[in-house]
Amino acid sequence: MTRPGPGTHPRHGLDEVIHAPVRFSVMAALAAADKAEFAFVRDTVEVSDSVLSRQVATLEKAGYVAVTKGYVGKRPRTWLALTADGRATFAAHCDALRAIAGGDVAGG
Repeated sequence: MTRPGPGTHPRHGLDEVIHAPVRFSVMAALAAADKAEFAFVRDTVEVSDSVLSRQVATLEKAGYVAVTKGYVGKRPRTWLALTADGRATFAAHCDALRAIAGGDVAGG
């Protein structure tokens, strides 16, 4: 039996930043839209404001999520959007998960 060389398993395509369940869920919610309001993402992912804020800060620091603040009327609002790098990283992460689930140990 031939074993794959180092670094060929699809798990090497996983991104440690977005692999955490809440961050992965945030990325998935944002992947479906150009941008989303903070409250919508919070409710979709089913977390508190503080939990979402911490996870978004991590994703923003990694360059995966852009945060925009503004107003709707007199009410402050925060919108979240995936950056181009965030979209590409999320797509690659999902490809790696599919390869692992499908047993594609050669990575492609």
